[in-house]
This record gives sequence, C-alpha cells and structure tokens, in this order.
Amino acid sequence: MTVLQDCINKKLNINCIWLMRQAGRYLPEFREIRSKHKDFIKLCLNENLSSEITVQPLRRFDMDAAIIFSDILLVPFALGQSVKFKKDFGPLLGEIDFNKISNINEIQFIDKLKPVYNAIKQTKNKGELKNKDLIGFVGAPWTILVYMLNKKSPKDEDIELNLKDKKFIEDLLEVIVKFLKIHINNQIESGATIIQIFDSWAGLLNRKDYDKYIYNPTKDLVNFVKSKKTPVICFPKGINDYKEYVSLVKPDVISIDYNVDPKKISESIDITVQGGLNPNFLIGGKDELKKNVKKYLDIFRDKPYIFNLGHGVLPNTDPSMIDYLVKLVKNYS
Repeated sequence: MTVLQDCINKKLNINCIWLMRQAGRYLPEFREIRSKHKDFIKLCLNENLSSEITVQPLRRFDMDAAIIFSDILLVPFALGQSVKFKKDFGPLLGEIDFNKISNINEIQFIDKLKPVYNAIKQTKNKGELKNKDLIGFVGAPWTILVYMLNKKSPKDEDIELNLKDKKFIEDLLEVIVKFLKIHINNQIESGATIIQIFDSWAGLLNRKDYDKYIYNPTKDLVNFVKSKKTPVICFPKGINDYKEYVSLVKPDVISIDYNVDPKKISESIDITVQGGLNPNFLIGGKDELKKNVKKYLDIFRDKPYIFNLGHGVLPNTDPSMIDYLVKLVKNYS
C-alpha cells in the first residue's frame, strides 16, 4: 500500500502531499519542452514527452504521487469537437456536431486517446514511481458540458443561458458520461492507481440544478471508478455545500478549494480531505506560506488529510517554493 492510499484508507499521522498541476508550466524543464512544442493537444498526445513531463516534479520534490500530464479537454477532442489552446487566453473549442458525436464508437474514441494510455503505461514503469501512486483524471460531466457548450472557459458568465435546449443537453450529457467512463477505464487498465474527477466549474450552478448536472452524473462516475476497485477523489471547485456533496456523491476523498473554511470542513466531513491552500501563497514570502501551511496541517492533524492546493500551481511559482512547501509538510509533527 502506498502512502497516499494509506491516507485514503484513513490511517492517520501520515504527512502526504501531491499538487494539482505539479507537472508543467512553472518548471524550467517543462518550459524548454513547451517552447519546442507549440500545439498543446499534440504535446498531451506525445506519449514519450507526456510521460517525461509527468515525472519531472518527482525528480525535484518528494511528492507522494504523480499525476499524468494530460488535459480534461481531450475527451471533447476525441469526440470530434475541435480543441485549441490560445496563448494567454485558454482553450477554444469548435462547434458541436451532435450527429458526428453520436456516431463515434468506443474503438474510435480509444484510438484517438491511445497515446494517453501508452504514456500511463510508460510512466508506471519508471523508477520515479516506485512505491508512489499514479493519478489519472477526467473532468466531471458538468465541467465537460460547460466547455463543450461555451467553447471557452466560462469565467463568471451566466451559463444558464446555454441550458435552454433541455433535450439536446440531456442527450449530450449522456454521451459525455458514457465516454468519460471509457476514458477512466482505459486509464485504470493502463496503470493509474487513483482517479481524480475535476469539476472546475461546479461553482457556476444554482443549487436547484445540482442534482441534474452535478450530483447524479458525478455519482455515476464515482460508482464506476469504485467498481474498478480504484480510489476516487472529487474536486467540485466552488460548490456551496461540500457536506451535501460528500453525502450524495460519496467519493473516497473530497478535494476542497481555497474559499472554503477548512475548520468547518474538518468538523462536518468524515472522509479523507485533500487540499485547500491558496496557490497564491506559493508566490509570496516563506513566512506567510509557512503560517498558512501550518494552519491546514493543524486543523487536520487528527484527520486523514492529503496536503494539496485549492487549485493548480500557478505558472509564476518559483520551484524553490514548492521544495520549501514539500519539506514543511514532510517535517510537520
């Protein structure tokens, strides 16, 4: 059993850590690769480079897991929607051709994402992964739906404007859930030992829409991952009631964002908690970082807790601050 899985199984007093977006944009060795590979989707589908990028942070820092270098938008891409990443803007998706999406079969979908599964297999066999977990991931159905409909990051726009055509939305959501399961299954079959479900835009919805767009479809995925005897972490960023989410979706681990009161979470949730630290503290001073890291570690001292951030590592983070953070967590007592 790995350190991370011991923590998921509620064995206490384990100081474990990994970070969302720990592989990538803040590391000079990643930037060197990225400078030669401008097309982000093609980079994610380069199995040798994806595997190399995945293990880069493990060579620098004593992380307890790697997370495969990939992207949640590879699912819409594999469903035939164009996906491009524009510098300093983010993703841009093309029009949805539902007839085309409806006619894509499992073999075609897997074939387009085979480099991801090959990268997982390749990474699994690397020495850097000895006794460590390899995390695979997907976007939650709601978040994938948002990107496919909005064709870009929604920010604070009123997404309800895009939910008028109920029949089309229901049909599209059904297709998304079907292929997310296929993507999850192939990651597990290739060697992923934990699956994280990122619901990056959960905070956009009103409570009245949670059951239909968040709770029910995400629970379907969670049950699927559990049926594969694989732990599942859920990160419903911005959701207004983590306790309700946990009681209805029932993940093995709940990952919290930085706008949540960690004390309230520690008192109300009885499964393993992950994350919470604002990534902005990694671009400030060491004293402020130490104070805030200690706050989370103190609050969850007697609870199963995986140290992580409340969102991904920011691009302008100094790698030395990551090193300092990891050592703070590992040396905490």
